[in-house]
Amino acid sequence: MSDPLSAWHAACERLKALGKQLTEAPFAVDPVGQLEGFEHLADQLTLWLAWETLHADATRPFFHRHNDLVSQWGGPNNDNTYRHARIDPDRRYRIVGRMHSCEEFLLAIRAGFMHRPVWGTVAQLTATDHGINEGDDFELLLGGDSEGAVELPDSAVMVSIREYYYDWRPLEPATFTIECLDPEPPAALTAAAFETRLAESLTEIEESMSYWNDYLATNRARRTDNSFADRTVDVGKGLAAARYEFCFWDLAADEALVIECEQPDARYWSAHLYTMHNFEPVDPYGHISSRNQRQVEVSADGRVRFVLSSTDPGVRNWLDIAGRRIGLCTLRWFWPHSESRPEPLTTVVGVNEVRSLLPADTATFTPAQRQSETNARQAHLRWRFRS
Repeated sequence: MSDPLSAWHAACERLKALGKQLTEAPFAVDPVGQLEGFEHLADQLTLWLAWETLHADATRPFFHRHNDLVSQWGGPNNDNTYRHARIDPDRRYRIVGRMHSCEEFLLAIRAGFMHRPVWGTVAQLTATDHGINEGDDFELLLGGDSEGAVELPDSAVMVSIREYYYDWRPLEPATFTIECLDPEPPAALTAAAFETRLAESLTEIEESMSYWNDYLATNRARRTDNSFADRTVDVGKGLAAARYEFCFWDLAADEALVIECEQPDARYWSAHLYTMHNFEPVDPYGHISSRNQRQVEVSADGRVRFVLSSTDPGVRNWLDIAGRRIGLCTLRWFWPHSESRPEPLTTVVGVNEVRSLLPADTATFTPAQRQSETNARQAHLRWRFRS
């Protein structure tokens, strides 16, 4: 029989070794970056210990919330809430919920998370596909041969849900429950099962830390900073609805990056800012680090212009880089209406020169308006991630 104390000690030794790695290249070597790295390690510890050790039984699934204001992974979308539940392709499941203020969700059957050796989306559907709208109650079946049930391929290990909130309002968010329709009597936890789950948790943590650090470094190396020039973003095994463009910024404290593009021809689109090494959003509660199609001002010529800087330039479409010299800006659009792609143009200028690149009729956004906007966004986030 396995020894749980020995398993625990082994896990702690792996964490110690990972902590040592975080103080050396290719991870951040500056003091601030290293501190963020250890905070991110704490994030991953909570996420993957819970997923692999406490959510391992597909006969008793419960949704595990990822990517809230505390724990983050893999470049999440600030307009989403993410939930995952363990499933077994040989069983049937029922998901019951209520949309409340949620305007859309995307349900994906997956073979694993993106940082794992085996991953990918193997089936997907949206609330819109099923005529489910804001405020509606709904029920979905997974597996089995009931009419309308979502097929579970043999590779399926989890169901993931992304909730979409376009208007950030302080209203009740969506609720989801999941039930296994082919349950088994609860089995006593064995020392061997605990050891296996704990070891897999540490593997998830190690793979997540390395994967996203390498992902960002590799994507930046093949591009020119402050430009969308190399526009190939590989999401081959991801969501069929998803399209992305990447731009890594490198800006001095008194500089701004102005991004100009046509509106993406899609049902949903947005721009987001992320940190290097960890691929976490620039703090969406303390800073305006993302905007979707309902949170931007479109110029009279029909084009959209974002301004990235640490200093507020006094225009509506500001994205706050929060004093970060380097980071990633993504432009994403989902459910495209055509295969056309936006062609973002970028210019680096001094913050005091931003207006020279904007249309003459661009309205001034006052400090009072910015504070009101920030307050409203924070009120929404408190509700969306409420207990």
